[in-house]
Amino acid sequence: MELNLKKPICFFDLETTGVNVAKDRIVEIAILKVFPNGNKESHTWRVNPGMPIPPESTAIHGISDEMVANEPTFKDLAPKVYGLIKDSDLGGFNSNRFDIPLLAEELLRAEIDFDLKKALAVDVQTIFHKMEKRTLEAAYRFYCNKDLLDAHSAAADTNATYEVLKAQLERYPDLANDIASLADFSSHKDHADFAGYISYDENGEEVFSFGKYKGKLVTEILDKDSGYFGWLLNADFPLYTKKVLTRIRLQKLNTKL
Repeated sequence: MELNLKKPICFFDLETTGVNVAKDRIVEIAILKVFPNGNKESHTWRVNPGMPIPPESTAIHGISDEMVANEPTFKDLAPKVYGLIKDSDLGGFNSNRFDIPLLAEELLRAEIDFDLKKALAVDVQTIFHKMEKRTLEAAYRFYCNKDLLDAHSAAADTNATYEVLKAQLERYPDLANDIASLADFSSHKDHADFAGYISYDENGEEVFSFGKYKGKLVTEILDKDSGYFGWLLNADFPLYTKKVLTRIRLQKLNTKL
């Protein structure tokens, strides 16, 4: 079954120096862009992260410091990456919780204002876990009846993710072949930011989900404790979380005017 697309969708996968969205960097990125007419465009880049790759990360994806020493930085690649994804929805495996947040961080560091409000995000892992509860290798075997060779290489994982989503649509008739529906089904709707520091309450308003103000309205705390906002902006939080907090604060200030 082919995807029913109203606009292009970019499936992508990242290999990174680690799993900390705020601190770690991309060492490989693969993007598979699928167009509504069925055409595909594929790109894979190795990336110099500008920091040492820990041995435990190299053990997973096989990419060492020596292998990326002469590769471009993400800032060098950012215009090409953004050019590919800016008109597209996004798809990935565990992408809502990791790949999209980390990509957003890298784009913001490269001074590209990446705003996901213009894109829908389909997380194939979430669909898989809601339906079967397994891993990408197991998903590929289960849905596609194939072994995932060269797992943890960005290109192999990206293509496997695309094939798994098409097979999921074949297997589950109640899954709508529509990116908006798939994005809604695979989303984690309880967070306003990617990393989960800001959640929504039962009224759909943003609340802190950590620390001394956990469960408290963000707008209320920014009014009550103005120094807290400054501390958040200077502390080691993801850039996208800071961007969401800034948006909330500006909305609040504009409301007062």
